[in-house]
Amino acid sequence: MASEELQKDLEEVKVLLEKATRKRVRDALTAEKSKIETEIKNKMQQKSQKKAELLDNEKPAAVVAPITTGYTVKISNYGWDQSDKFVKIYITLTGVQVPTENVQVHFTERSFDLLVKNLNGKSYSMIVNNLLKPISVEGSSKKVKTDTVLILCRKKVENTRWDYLTQVEKECKEKEKPSYDTETDPSEGLMNVLKKIYEDGDDDMKRTINKAWVESREKQAKGDTEF
Repeated sequence: MASEELQKDLEEVKVLLEKATRKRVRDALTAEKSKIETEIKNKMQQKSQKKAELLDNEKPAAVVAPITTGYTVKISNYGWDQSDKFVKIYITLTGVQVPTENVQVHFTERSFDLLVKNLNGKSYSMIVNNLLKPISVEGSSKKVKTDTVLILCRKKVENTRWDYLTQVEKECKEKEKPSYDTETDPSEGLMNVLKKIYEDGDDDMKRTINKAWVESREKQAKGDTEF
């Protein structure tokens, strides 16, 4: 019986109970009233339980993330070359035959980052910032080959040569070069080179340079400046 019908029965029993005067009738109506109230209570509990079950069924299934073991390894070894249109970066990873979606590369105009997920229980990452020159984000891509990931950075300006992969690499290499000032005495540039060699050399190197310096000064004193 529907809850609405039970509620109507209960209201009618209450009305009859108010009007009844004989004890036997009142007792019967009171018992019926209790019975109907119990039925209504049970119906309400059943309804609440069903509603809770429906809500549980409507909840989205929990998303179980794939189990990843191991840790993330930073890639530091790579090779690169270039063509008129592309700068190509080669990363060697044994067993890199993983699903394509597990190899992700994100490009910006002056950087890229690579993430290889779940390769032999590990993930591998490589981030290169401050590329020497701008690249085309849309024209850049990746290729997964046997044991190798190839990153293709499309040059924004084609037919331009990159002497270095990054601006930082360029600055480091230029700092290592001896600084020659062509507007000053050429011998000063040589002195700077000798000074650097002397500072970086071991004791034997320092003795050799000292000996050469003394001999050079002696020759200059004699007017013989040939080397």
